Amino acid sequence: MYSEALKRPMTGSNDANVLTVTGIGKTYVEPVLADVSLDLVAGEVLALTGENGAGKSTLSKIIGGLTDPTTGSMTLAGQPYAPKTRSDAEGLGVRMVMQELNLLPTLSVAENLFLNRLPRRTLGWIDRKRLAQDARHAMAQVGLDAIDPETLVGSLGIGHQQMVEIARNLIGDCRVLILDEPTAMLTAREVDLLFEQVERLKARGVALVYISHRLEELRRIAERAAVLRDGRLVHIGPMNELTSERLVTLMVGREIGERIDLGERRIGGVALKVEGMTRGTVVRDVSFEVRAGEIFGVSGLIGAGRTELMRLIYGADRADAGTVCVARHGGALRQVKVQSPTDAVEEGIALITEDRKGEGLLLSLPIAANVSLGNLGAVARHGVVDTRREAALAQRQIEAMRIRTSGPAQAVSELSGGNQQKVVIGRWLARDCSVLLFDEPTRGIDVGAKFDIYGLMGALAREGRALVVVSSDLRELMLICDRIGVMSAGRMTGVFERANWTQDALLAAAFSGYAKREAIMHEPIAPDAKAPDTEAPEDNVEH
Repeated sequence: MYSEALKRPMTGSNDANVLTVTGIGKTYVEPVLADVSLDLVAGEVLALTGENGAGKSTLSKIIGGLTDPTTGSMTLAGQPYAPKTRSDAEGLGVRMVMQELNLLPTLSVAENLFLNRLPRRTLGWIDRKRLAQDARHAMAQVGLDAIDPETLVGSLGIGHQQMVEIARNLIGDCRVLILDEPTAMLTAREVDLLFEQVERLKARGVALVYISHRLEELRRIAERAAVLRDGRLVHIGPMNELTSERLVTLMVGREIGERIDLGERRIGGVALKVEGMTRGTVVRDVSFEVRAGEIFGVSGLIGAGRTELMRLIYGADRADAGTVCVARHGGALRQVKVQSPTDAVEEGIALITEDRKGEGLLLSLPIAANVSLGNLGAVARHGVVDTRREAALAQRQIEAMRIRTSGPAQAVSELSGGNQQKVVIGRWLARDCSVLLFDEPTRGIDVGAKFDIYGLMGALAREGRALVVVSSDLRELMLICDRIGVMSAGRMTGVFERANWTQDALLAAAFSGYAKREAIMHEPIAPDAKAPDTEAPEDNVEH
């Protein structure tokens, strides 16, 4: 009975080694892990960190039964542990919550929780009453008491979906829980809720592995930190003894400063001009300019309309109003008609999407195919792709951007997040686009890879391209941008020069549109007065 399994107490004490990893190594074409040894302790969070490609995911998959180690061994509660499948690991209480959620949106929360173990009646019918009872108990473990178990998962926000995934992995006797970038898509409030559940799990004696690139989260939640670099464990010790600077140095093997030198750049004439861009109330009368050689940031709160604005410029969505003008490689500024992404690319506009796995890449195909995707005219003859040309094109981009790979034939799915992002950028470098729109370009990649991406942006700007960078990380924008435009409630409420911006001023601009809209919506209206026009344009403020 799953009702009984859910109620079983956790085994082990807070000072017991739940799982021991000894000398683990893994080799594919080349070694990706070498001689890694560590212990997971009951009631403790171990922060597992390192650059993308350092071996974090490979080690997690070995522990979780998704792949076999080439060398080394493991023990679980003192007994030999060598799972051949994920089901083997889960049956022994070792669970993983992957970065990509493994849920079915058209099924209910209860059905997702017990998908492979639905309670049955005597004649084989699903016991709905018991299913709902078991689901409520599982949901209560992660603070989802207020949600009806019959709710479709697809109707939930991403934060609640993350909690459903965690709840599913806690059913039964969970001894080890691996959380891989669990907060990548969560709001601050949802992060707080997740951390509350982590504290509960620690109190129950669960050993947790927490993988994240957000150093402030690691310092907040973890007792110990294990740092991987190039497949080797270079440090393990108390988290509170590590400064952020020291942790970054361990991860990348070098010191990284607080400012980025993007090199000498010549800022030219206007290369991109957007005027009156509008789509419903999501993007409202937005106008701005970006000059050749300039990096223009777009900041704002989640839901402010930043991504929607990029999609309108790129033609992925149809605008209600607005124009786009482009000057290619120092030429005259002219209005372009962009009604689709194909139109945008033909006019020299490229979009590096925030969802590189879902919208930017064909993960099962090799690097060569992904790079040539936007450059078929350069590699095809009479409609047939010349594989030698395709491979040569990809190799040039691999070398130009220092993509860590075995070659153009390697599947993109086998690359780290940072290297996948470089493949997307390489596609548009080969196309020679003059305007590059970056939407959350460093989301989900490690510190070292971020600085590689910043370096690429600097190189592109030095070539005279115009860059527009959307980021939720305000510090990132302040680090790399020449100017920052702030979106709030669908409008661009301010454009700030580097010499004049402050973090407080940028944050105030991000909230200003919502405050103004609330004031208008709650303003008393005289009986014969005309209601205020909430869609009236506001003047942009230059700072």
